[in-house]
Amino acid sequence: MNNYTTREQIVEVINRLFYYTDSQNWLALQDEVFSSEVVYDMKSMGIEKIMILDPVEICNMWKKGFEGLDAIHHQSGNIIVNISDNIAETKVYAVASHYKAAATQGCTRTYTGDYNIGLKKSPIGWRINKFKYNLKFTEGNTDLN
Repeated sequence: MNNYTTREQIVEVINRLFYYTDSQNWLALQDEVFSSEVVYDMKSMGIEKIMILDPVEICNMWKKGFEGLDAIHHQSGNIIVNISDNIAETKVYAVASHYKAAATQGCTRTYTGDYNIGLKKSPIGWRINKFKYNLKFTEGNTDLN
């Protein structure tokens, strides 16, 4: 990413976050996206406390959450980036769709919201060190049953 501007490097990491999550490429998420410690805040999704997790813990949690799904798709945009030295704070709109063909009450659920994603520049590039999701609303068969 040497030919990218700083902003482009940051946006590229965010794009990889969603692309690798959708393809369930856990090793790439661990190697190319997350820092060694991530402040993880999913209170808007019912996780009661803010946690400090390593990339393996995050990927294991997501892998378990996606079990039984036939497809996952994140669409992100409207990325606002603020950079100060080796720290970046971003605001990202996102829609996540989950699809389960065997569901009998509707095959999809959709989460609409935004993220506050913090990144820190390390010797190997920009990595996510803060991750907060702000759910606005959910549509569809939320239990995918």
